[in-house]
Order: sequence, then C-alpha cells, then structure tokens
Amino acid sequence: MKYLSCTRVLSVLVLIASLGACTDEEIVFRDRELFEDPPAVALGMLGYSNLETGLTTCGNCHIGPQGDWAETGHAEAWDGLQNSGHAQAFCESCHTTNELGNTLTEPAGYNASPEERYHDVTCESCHGPGLAHVQDPSNATIPFAPIDVGVDNMQGCGECHQGAHHPFAEQWEGSGHANVTGFAAGRDGCKNCHSGNGALAKWGVEDAYLEAGATVSITCATCHDPHGSDNPANLRFAVGGVEIEDNLCSQCHDRRSEPDPTSSHGLHPHSPETGLLSGDVGWFPPNLTIDRGEIIASHGSEGNDRLCATCHVTSSTVTDAATGEFVINAVGHGFNAIPCLNSEGIPTAEDCGLSTAERDFETGCTGAGCHTSVTGVFSATSTAVARLAALHDELEALLAIVDPNGEDAGGEIDARDGLFTLAEGAYFNMELAAFGGSDRPDPGLAYTAAAAHNPFLTEQLLIASIAAVEDEYGVSASPSLVRERMLKPGN
Repeated sequence: MKYLSCTRVLSVLVLIASLGACTDEEIVFRDRELFEDPPAVALGMLGYSNLETGLTTCGNCHIGPQGDWAETGHAEAWDGLQNSGHAQAFCESCHTTNELGNTLTEPAGYNASPEERYHDVTCESCHGPGLAHVQDPSNATIPFAPIDVGVDNMQGCGECHQGAHHPFAEQWEGSGHANVTGFAAGRDGCKNCHSGNGALAKWGVEDAYLEAGATVSITCATCHDPHGSDNPANLRFAVGGVEIEDNLCSQCHDRRSEPDPTSSHGLHPHSPETGLLSGDVGWFPPNLTIDRGEIIASHGSEGNDRLCATCHVTSSTVTDAATGEFVINAVGHGFNAIPCLNSEGIPTAEDCGLSTAERDFETGCTGAGCHTSVTGVFSATSTAVARLAALHDELEALLAIVDPNGEDAGGEIDARDGLFTLAEGAYFNMELAAFGGSDRPDPGLAYTAAAAHNPFLTEQLLIASIAAVEDEYGVSASPSLVRERMLKPGN
C-alpha cells in the first residue's frame, strides 16, 4: 500500500533542529519543487509528485485527503490491474489518471502521455487537472469533482464503473436511488433522502462538488466516500445493525413507521423497512400483548450481519445458458432483493410477477447461505404473502363498514381532522401490510415487502387490529379460513 510517511518529514525537521544547536552557521531553508511541469498534451494533469512514496501532487498540501485516499482501491488501481492476470491495454484508462471521471472531454493525463506519474486513479481523476490550482491556490481555481452519475455522462464515476464486468452505472440507473428526486427533493424534511445533495448536507459533507446548489439523485458519492472511510467499499456508514444513527440504509429507510396524526399522509407508511426488521413499527392495538421490539424478523437478527445489503446488494456472474460463456457480472446496484430477470438471466429494472421463473430467488436468498433452496424460500414467501393478503382484505372490509368514505373527509378515518382514532390506527396497519405494492403487475407483490421484512409482526398487528375494530365499533365481517386457522390454539 502506498502512503505518505509524516514520520519521515518530522524526522528531517528534528535533525535540522539538532544540527542547528551544534553550529553557528545560519540555517537556510530551501523550498523544494512540489511538482514537475506536466507535458502540454496532458492538459494540466500533474499526477504523482513522488511515485515511490505514493505522494500525489495534491497531497503535498492536502495531507488528510491524501492519507485517506491512499487506503482505497483507487490508490492501487495500476498494480491491481497488472497483477490481475488479465491486464490488457484497453483496461488502462480506468486504472490511471486521465480525462475519465472529470469534466475533461479530450485525452489528458495517461491517455495523452502514458507516463508512470499518471498511474493509479488519483485525485485528478475525479477533480480534473490541478495545474491551475497549484499555480494559483485560490478558491477560484479549485477543481470541483462531479458527483452526478449516468452511463452516458461525460464525467463522474460512471465513465469507468460501467460495462459488462462492473455495470454499476447501468444497474443504478434503473434503481429507485436514481429516480428518487421529484417535488420532495426541494422540501425541507424530505430532501435529505430524496436528493443526494440533501443527504450529504445532512451528514455534514461540504458542498465541495461540481453540482453544489443543484438537485442530484442518490448517486455513488452519496453512499460511498471517494476519499475513503473505515467501512467496506468506502461506505459513509456501516451496513450491519439496525441502529438508525449507525446503519447506512436506515438513514433514510426508517420514515413514518408509525401513524402520524399531524400529517395528511400520516396513515400511510413511507419507508418503514428498518422498523419492520427491528420489530418497532406500526400501531399497537390495546389488545396486543407483545411489546415493541419483541418480534424481530429473521432478516433483522444478529445472524444477518450485513442486514439490508445481504439481500439488496448481491453479486453474481451471468453466463450463457447454451455455451457457458461469460455474459455479465451482476453487481446488485439495482438494489432489488429478488430482481426480475430478462431472457438472458440478467437482472433488469423492469417489473414482473412473483415466480421463480421471472425473478432471481437464488443469488441473495440461497447464494448468501441463508436459505437452502429456491423452492423453500419461494414457498415461505408465497405462504407469508397469502396470509397477509387474507388478513389485509378482512380488515379492509371491516373498515369499509366503519367508514364508507375511507380517507375522505369526515368519519372515523380522516387524517386531516387532527384526531386519532382506533380505526385510523388499524388503517395504518392495513397499509403497512401492503406497503410498496401500488401499481404492481402481480397482486401478490403488494405484500412482499412486509412478508420479507417481518411477516410475523405484521401478521400479529393485523389480527389484533381486526379484533380491536370489531370490539370498538361492533362490526363483523366473514372471517377468512386463514384467520380461523391462525387463531386456533397452537398456531
């Protein structure tokens, strides 16, 4: 690992000081050259100041970022390629410092002048040429790095992190993270999760990037710190544990997990995944005899040390079914736990039904070592979905009797009147069971989120809500066979 040794610099200063104490000669300090003028064709890219120690030209002044960057894979990009056993010339552009990743569109750095000084993915790969800034180190000359992403972008992470071997940009473009912006991205209380710039501001990351002031999606640099971190893959937070303050996904996927009587949308869960996993979600009816956090989902237990990432960020290699030849490395940045597959078996952003023929139940479910067979996990999912769907429909029928207007103004279910009723709590639980299922091609998909994140608690919430509504309002609906079976002793 290349690194800058601060100890070596300090040792030299101590030596000079000690020599000064033993002689009457005047000590003369001489500024050393921080860089060599780059070739004109390199378009102002400086690269390394000292290749042997791994000191970039930028690192002469920006010691902190230099030290952090030196611990990342970018600092070993060239050697990593050469030691891979399959190094080829066309790979070198993404393992060196050049115009890829920054605002330049013409060949620069290594692509214009293939010198060792441009080995590895250094600061200028993202920030662009540093010559103007070292000649005039002012705010006006700071080369800001872009954080926007896209397969067709002429800048940013996607210029290298795409293609069949590492299609991060392609899969990200079809994900919810790429499409989360909208009117909410400009609203206080919403923009922290509906925009990349809002999330970075919330986490105290300075607006030192090209798009500062503009709305950007949840991009690579939102979740990954390009300068390095103590977490795997340079993530800004860890991915294990459901504590909101520590877990990366929980920073946003823990919104409105309980009814909010102060909001016109307060009877609808918004992003309750963390609450489901930890058993702290929903409205607890007065007849429910369990405490919050008592029913923890299997996926939220200590046995799942990567928590959300175990299912939602999974990798697999897709090969041709006929020839066995490599097709693509699926890198899990569509963030779907059971993604739909196209005719080649490649995960796609397109939606589909709930079946083993249409979806990948293998990579995250059995490939991670959690489930023993695709048939088993599909059976468990289908069973949980059926139970939740039946209970949901029964509760929906009861609430339709209590308040035929539904959520419209007036009646027992009205989030705008400032009053919270038992019917509204039950309504929230009903919506929790079907969370994330609107406009899905298969009705069963309406219940997969609750079925995967915590079917046990969701089921108990629905059963207790049905009983509470019947008792409070004196109504009844024909109970389903599923519910009758569940209420029998021993079930």
